[in-house]
Amino acid sequence: MSRFASYPSLDAATVFVTGGASGIGEEIVRAFADQGARVGFVDIDVERGAALAAEIVAGGGSAHFEACDLRDIAALQRAFAALEAALGPAFVLVNNAARDDRHGWQDVTPDYYDERIAANLRHMFFATQAVAPGMIAAAKGGSIINLGSNSWFEAVGGMPVYTTSKAAVHGMTRSFARDLGPHRIRVNTVVPGWVMTERQKQLWATPESLAKHLANQCLPDLIEPVYIARMVLFLASDDAAMCTANNFLVEAGSV
Repeated sequence: MSRFASYPSLDAATVFVTGGASGIGEEIVRAFADQGARVGFVDIDVERGAALAAEIVAGGGSAHFEACDLRDIAALQRAFAALEAALGPAFVLVNNAARDDRHGWQDVTPDYYDERIAANLRHMFFATQAVAPGMIAAAKGGSIINLGSNSWFEAVGGMPVYTTSKAAVHGMTRSFARDLGPHRIRVNTVVPGWVMTERQKQLWATPESLAKHLANQCLPDLIEPVYIARMVLFLASDDAAMCTANNFLVEAGSV
């Protein structure tokens, strides 16, 4: 039996997730499906996205996958229109997709800068633009959850365009919270710490880097994706009805 909470308000709710095929996004998709939500998600990874949706449906859940490169805004708009046609207007949007590729400031070109902003920030704005009219028309409120990062809080180096984009997420969150608040649409940022996804383990989680990071946390345990998903569920639910325009940190006390 799970030790985690169930949220009746998420049962049968329509939820859209970006970057849902792997990592934190996959955990978020699974968590909403386990709550009985109708989950639509987009990802550039066609094979993994289709397999995840098929697995959830085979297990009795509801999931619909659309392949999409979120750097292409026209493709994003088509994908979200397809999700809405299949599932109805979203009650919850989780702007999760991002890539924390490392790069030196000396090597950044204008084209690389623009591509990184497109991969980590721009699509969040246009995903919100795509779903908000349906939330407003339904007149039942809604929840938009943007994924930030503790990296810029900690003044992490070695990826300045990534940290720039993640810092900007917080300003976008607060502005949308003000603009959409009259419609009872809540907008918040979840701020993960260093989360042990397969990508992190394969690329950067060396014994030395882990030891250094753990020394900076208040808690002695590494962060697993499930804990990010649990915060997202709370913010999506009616339990968080008075939470908006704010940051919710899941970083084990590293900031």
